[in-house]
Amino acid sequence: MALKIRLARLGAKKKPFYRIVVADSQAKRDGRFLDVVGIYDPNQNPARVEFKKELLDKWTAEGAQPTDTVRSLMKK
Repeated sequence: MALKIRLARLGAKKKPFYRIVVADSQAKRDGRFLDVVGIYDPNQNPARVEFKKELLDKWTAEGAQPTDTVRSLMKK
């Protein structure tokens, strides 16, 4: 089972809000996930990005790979 750290979309139409989740790579974008490791809100100025450092470290140690978008958010 390949694990990915990726965005799951929430919020209303034209006002997206994202959870940063750990999910199986074959699961749907907004489908089943294993854990929530952070949030991303692009509607705020500046955009709000929060990570739960302990959970992020735990899942990366278990082999979860962040997507390109999440990787760029982690660098900020």
